Amino acid sequence: MTSPIITAADLVKQYPGVRAVDGINLSIPKGICFGLLGPNGAGKTTTIEILEGIHLPTSGSVLYKGEPLGTRYREEVGIQFQHTALQEFLTVRETLELFEQLYQQTMPIPELIELCSLADILERDTRKISGGQRQRLLLALALINDPDLIFLDEPTTGLDPQARRNFWELVKLVKSRAKTIVLTTHYMEEAYALCDEIAIMDKGRIVSQGTPAQLLSEHFGDVVLQIPNADSADRLGELGLNAVQAGDMLEIRTNRLHHTLQQLMENGINLDRLRIRAWTLEDLFINVTGKKLST
Repeated sequence: MTSPIITAADLVKQYPGVRAVDGINLSIPKGICFGLLGPNGAGKTTTIEILEGIHLPTSGSVLYKGEPLGTRYREEVGIQFQHTALQEFLTVRETLELFEQLYQQTMPIPELIELCSLADILERDTRKISGGQRQRLLLALALINDPDLIFLDEPTTGLDPQARRNFWELVKLVKSRAKTIVLTTHYMEEAYALCDEIAIMDKGRIVSQGTPAQLLSEHFGDVVLQIPNADSADRLGELGLNAVQAGDMLEIRTNRLHHTLQQLMENGINLDRLRIRAWTLEDLFINVTGKKLST
């Protein structure tokens, strides 16, 4: 089994009247993308900031490669914060060169430029680049010290769908270089696309953890049938089916798909606009926390 790159043991963070982190235990293997998800106020941000070395825990410990966080950790970790202020009146190239001076060991700038697709904007003022271009630059800055462990804090918030998917491809490319990534995100499809393992936090604790497929299998052994209200004629309740309202659709959970479809047809329910969907991480998130993951 791959040894962990970072571990947290019995992590607690207490503020006056609030226990933001309540006994977290984590062990993140090398070379994976690990997602930490949670609704607002769940303690996710506090946990990440402790793992990043920004805040000290009230109690508990964080070890990097088996050692307490220290100088080595600061040299070998990369962080892409959700909000980062860049020095004004510098070009993209000048920004890369500025950050290069902050570390003893660095990734060659030409390699970073190619990895993060920055060649076309090198001479552009950082104030005049798009949201997607800015995120690619911030990822390059997080990688400039050639870190073994990278934190990405909601890196695609505010990006359009195409820019978001382009960024996903960059993250996959970074991971392919044997990097370990810890990702926080509000987008469930992003977590599903990128993460090898996820942990969902609520009220300062981890309430569910595993691979996305594993968690969906554990929590949901069925599928969802979606039928427009107009086609159900309010008759589904009469059939004893587990139907719930979801917008202009009725959703039926069933682990006996053939039997349920046969029952619907025999009772004259119009199935022309029927949709069948598998459960998603968003369903799982709501199921274990009782909340939607707001943006």
